[in-house]
Amino acid sequence: MNDSAGQPLAGLDTSVPNIARMNDYFLGGKDNFAADRRAAEQVLAVAPEIRIMARERQAFLGRAVRRLAEQGVDQFVVLGSGLPTRRNVHEVAQGLLPHARVVYVADDPVVLSHGRALLATNSSTAVVRGHALQSDEVLADPGLLRLVDPNLPMAALIPHALQFTPDEDDPLKSVALLRDSMAAGSYLVAAHAVFDTRPEAAEPLVDIYRRILGRNEGTWRTRKQVLRFFDGFDLVDPGLVYLRHWHPENPLAVRGPEKTWTVGGVARKPGG
Repeated sequence: MNDSAGQPLAGLDTSVPNIARMNDYFLGGKDNFAADRRAAEQVLAVAPEIRIMARERQAFLGRAVRRLAEQGVDQFVVLGSGLPTRRNVHEVAQGLLPHARVVYVADDPVVLSHGRALLATNSSTAVVRGHALQSDEVLADPGLLRLVDPNLPMAALIPHALQFTPDEDDPLKSVALLRDSMAAGSYLVAAHAVFDTRPEAAEPLVDIYRRILGRNEGTWRTRKQVLRFFDGFDLVDPGLVYLRHWHPENPLAVRGPEKTWTVGGVARKPGG
């Protein structure tokens, strides 16, 4: 939905950049507006590797979903869903388990509109409105409960939201509430940009996103700090690692993790 491709949705302020649409731009998509592209180019001016990182995040999610589906996990909830792209969670999961049920949770009107249009004929997949880190409300949503049984193991995926949530919003508590509300044997899949190898990029990038989100406080974390989100879970091999190190399809892809600096992990809630 670039500016020349059609009219924006009613009530949508296209003058304000949006994280999901910026990520679409990083991935080479067309569902973004001029404000999104300007903000994205500001990010790329500081860290041009962000484009590669966006692709690596998408690939990591695909590998994680595939491995979980191979183990029989058939319920997936994507918290903070981005715009539809190639090899979405439902495509990967249902390619292995046709009966798998997938719910995308988003609060951006463009994401909601595109997702619902894309999935209108897929009765095992839904898109519901909700905030990524308000798990108590999300897991009680009637649209989600139509497909997902919270009393059975599921996989909750948080691909973006944690890295944009400042400590003042207590994201650790949000993830803990999510953990406690899921059945034993459920999984958490999360990714988060870290600045261990790029400390000089932290301040300018955090300042850009702080202004985009209209926040007084910015967010940047190290791998050690991100590890705390997995408290109460058992990380599965190989733990919390740079994304290209997480069960790469091509062993050569593990070279140079310092060039892209997003970590990710898959962890299981004990029991079950």
